Amino acid sequence: MARRRAAAPKLKVPPAAPPTGLRRLRDRLSEQIFNLVLTHVPSHTVRQGFLRACGATIGERSAIMRGTEVYGIAYLTIGDETAIGWRCVLDARGGLCIGDNVTVASDVHFLGTRRDIDRPGLRHVPVPTVVGDYAWIASRAMVLPAHIKRGAVVAGQATVMRDIEECEVVGGDPLKVIGQRDPEALAYTAGYRPLFS
Repeated sequence: MARRRAAAPKLKVPPAAPPTGLRRLRDRLSEQIFNLVLTHVPSHTVRQGFLRACGATIGERSAIMRGTEVYGIAYLTIGDETAIGWRCVLDARGGLCIGDNVTVASDVHFLGTRRDIDRPGLRHVPVPTVVGDYAWIASRAMVLPAHIKRGAVVAGQATVMRDIEECEVVGGDPLKVIGQRDPEALAYTAGYRPLFS
């Protein structure tokens, strides 16, 4: 099986009309198989192989740790040398693109849709989320649809509801700028892929 590679991660945006029939059933079944069973298998090859087979694009030497749930698998793009921590939620139903050398700590939630409160049924409105290269999202942060630019840092337990500028360090709820990162320091490899995790 050929490996899907994210040379330059590109956002995959879902179509305006939600999938119907067999496509919807396949997508839902894939999510259930991964989120209930495969996310607990102690093998990066098995977990990421399944996600790739279901349409996700995952770069070389990237890792998604055990316990992470993925929704909208076909619209997930992860670059090279990126590490996704334990028990994260990756909601890619609106399109989720995570760049190269990104560190996402444990228990981070990416939420890829908003609710349209002015329509009956409060239907989901998919909105894309983009995380630039060398970004760092600390533990228990919640990222609503936004663009987190290259080298940005989101502090632990922060709630991101707006775009974050390049090399900006943000934290809190409400979110505020708490520092600036040195752009010259963005020359490292973030890949972390421990055995059996």
